[in-house]
Parts: sequence; C-alpha cells; structure tokens
Amino acid sequence: MIRPMGYNISAFRTLKCYCNSKRCPNSTCETDGYCFASASFENGAPKYQYHEAALSCMNLNESLPPENPVTCKNQSIYCCKTDFCNSDEITRQKFSKLHNSEMETSPTATAWQVVPWIMGLVVFAICVALSLWWAKKWRADGKRPPRPYPDEDETKHILNTPTTTIRDMIELTTSGSGSGLPLLVQRSIARQIQLVDIIGKGRFGEVWRGRWRGENVAVKIFSSREECSWFREAEIYQTVMLRHENILGFIAADNKDNGTWTQLWLITDYHENGSLFDFLTAKSIDSNTLIKMSLSIATGLAHLHMDIVGTKGKPAIAHRDLKSKNILVKSNLSCVIGDLGLAVRHNVSNDSVDVPSTNRVGTKRYMAPEVLDETMDTRQFDPYKRSDVYSFGLVLWEMARRCGNMPDDYQPPYYDCVPPDPALEDMRRVVCTEKRRPNVPNRWHSDPVLSGISKVMKECWYQNPAARLTALRIKKTLANVGTNGADYIKL
Repeated sequence: MIRPMGYNISAFRTLKCYCNSKRCPNSTCETDGYCFASASFENGAPKYQYHEAALSCMNLNESLPPENPVTCKNQSIYCCKTDFCNSDEITRQKFSKLHNSEMETSPTATAWQVVPWIMGLVVFAICVALSLWWAKKWRADGKRPPRPYPDEDETKHILNTPTTTIRDMIELTTSGSGSGLPLLVQRSIARQIQLVDIIGKGRFGEVWRGRWRGENVAVKIFSSREECSWFREAEIYQTVMLRHENILGFIAADNKDNGTWTQLWLITDYHENGSLFDFLTAKSIDSNTLIKMSLSIATGLAHLHMDIVGTKGKPAIAHRDLKSKNILVKSNLSCVIGDLGLAVRHNVSNDSVDVPSTNRVGTKRYMAPEVLDETMDTRQFDPYKRSDVYSFGLVLWEMARRCGNMPDDYQPPYYDCVPPDPALEDMRRVVCTEKRRPNVPNRWHSDPVLSGISKVMKECWYQNPAARLTALRIKKTLANVGTNGADYIKL
C-alpha cells in the first residue's frame, strides 16, 4: 500500500466500512483512509445508488489531499472515519439533513437559475419588435436600405442566368456610373473566360482576345514582375464614377495561378478595330470621322480631368501616357481612352497628388517639354493635366495626317527629327532646345475641318504649359469645328 509522504506510518490503522458489492465479503471492506457513501436527489427526494462505487472504501493514496480530500467536498458524497460509519441507516440520516438544507436554500437557487432565461426572453422579444417595426417602416416608405451591390443570392442569380450579358451586370450593379462589378462577380467572370488569340504585346505583358458566354473580351495579362502596374491600373479603373462611354470599359481583375507562375489578368471591353495607332496605320479617314474621333477622345480626357464633388464623387485623374496606342477605336469609330496604369489622382482634401509606385514612365515621344527637361512641379496636379493636353495635340496631328482625299502615310510624331526609338536626350534636344513641333502641311489650310483641327493642336502643344487649352475647352472647340465643317461640306 502506498502512503502519502509526510504522514506517520504508526498513525494509520485499518478502518472497516460497509460495502454492498459482491466483491466485498460479509458486506465489509477495509481501508487506511475513509469510508464513503453517495446519493442523488430526484424530484426533491434522495435516491441511493447501490452499485460497486456507491458505498465503499477510499484509500489514502486515492485521497488528494489526504487530510481533506476534494472528493469529500461534493454535496452528494458523505465521507467518515469510524467503523461502518457509512452504513445505510447513518447514511440516510446524513443525507436527510443535507436534503432538508437544500430545500431551505432551493427557492433562491431556483430564482437565480430562472433570471437569465427571463432576461434572454425579454431581449429576444425586443429584437423581434424592432425587426417588425423596421420592416413596416420600409414598406410604408416604399424603399429598401441602400446597398452598393446586389446581395449574395441576387449575385448568384445573375451569374447563373445564361442570357445575362456583361452589359446587364454592369448596369445592374453600378447603374452605369459606379466603381465596377463586385469582386465575387469579377472573379466568377475571370474563371469562365477562354483565351482565343493574342492581339498585342507590350512591356507589361500580352493582350488576348477572350470569350465569355459568347461575348468577346480583352484580357491584358501582366507578368508577375509588373504586379504594381496591374494593381494600380485595376485600382484606377475602379475609381467611383469613372465609367464613361469614352473610357475603356473595365470588367474584372483577377490573379490566376496556372501551377507554374501567377498570371495577373485585367479584363476590359474588346474593340475589334484595335488601337488608334493600328487603325490609322491601316486606314485613312474622312473629315466627319476625324471630328468624331477627336471629339470622343477630348470628351474622355475631359471626364478624366474633371473632379465630381460629392460623398461619392470622382477625383480628378491625369493619364500621363496618352498616345495613339493607348486609345482604342469602337465599332462606331468613336474612341475610348485605355491603359491607366500610370494615371495620377488629385487628393482635394490635402491638395496632393496620388502618384503610382511603379517604376514605369510615359512614352518619351509624347512627353511634354516640362517633363523632358524636368521643370514640371510634380507636387501640383494641374501640370499633369497640361502634360496630357500636349500629348493629345500630337494625337490630333497623327489623325489629321490620315484625313482628306490625298492623305499622308501614317507616321508617328517627330518621325523626321528623332530615331524610331528615341532616347530622352533626342526628345529633349528637339522639343525643349530647338522647340520644334510636328510639321503642318499646306493642304490643311484649304480644308475647314483640318484647318480648325490644326489650330486646336497648336494651342495644345505650346511651350508654356499655362497657355495650353484645357480638355473641356478642347471639347467645346472641336464641337464647333465639327458644326462649322459640316455646314461647309453641305454648301
């Protein structure tokens, strides 16, 4: 027998206890510890359990601590240290006293058990009442709580409807002027797109034509090292109130892991005519198309540059890389401005400029003089807009060359002054030092539309940025050129 440390062995003696187990001869067991008995109460009356563990002996090596075992502190356990002190009669007397004591204290205990239930029922009733009042109020007003996107069930319904088009989803979720589709819809669309053929390459990656439910979409796939550019462009496209008929329609952004590397997808509207650069290289245009294209680009640029004041207003945005390759031609021959990866936003609250962290810079051939000679104040937002206007003037020149009965071959701006891939020093010498601008052919002066366009482009590429037209003024001037030119053609 193992005895606890610190106890005098002579102090231990054999204690006889009552035991009703078959393993106990003569209903008796011996121990050096305690006799004990157990009972339970059902419906207010004691119930004695007569099984092996009900009435038995507890040795000291089972008693922790030996002098006052934790087991004996249980109200349903009776421990004692005299021979047969746990017999039926003695046990009944002891538990009868315990039962009477519990009966005296039971009303208070019962009350404390009931209080939490009562409080829970009261809170539940209040919540139900508030819910009914709220529902009644909205029904009375004929309104629903505002929500930026469809709820989950409605979103699933949109995606599971085979006839739903991308236009339908954009109209439903953004009312045509919001910040883009919900992320759940974006990811679902991206996972369902099948890439068909490659339609372009650039320093960022590749552009593919994809198919989603029979619709063509453009998929711009960024390489993993261009993650900052991908994130920035997706962020700018999802600016509140940016969606416009002359800004490339953003559909979704997603990162796709093909097992070897991660692809960064930017999904936009697809325009089969391609970029303005591709279109002008392959085709010439008439005066009406020139006005239509010019006015649509100016309208898109004016929308970018404009800030819309309000709680969900749009900040002013400058493109920073406006060129014919970043403008796409729609099927109706109007244009949209794309590639917003280098765009900057104006923070009106502290009059600062949100500049992207990417290391990319604009296209050197289209850089304004103040950008080339690094005299532009990059802390202010207006200089960025004026730089866009300069670039737009060069795009006007590209389009005007391809207009008329005897159009010139397509050439990029300054084709006769710098190499095909000019360095910064080449552009700085021509634009800043020599202050040269693209040549204006004499034939333009005899055409009212080309003459009007040439005046606009010259006011766009002034050396002094403050003297250049604003995008809004360009838009209004081109509208007048179109009206006067149409009247002249009719005559």
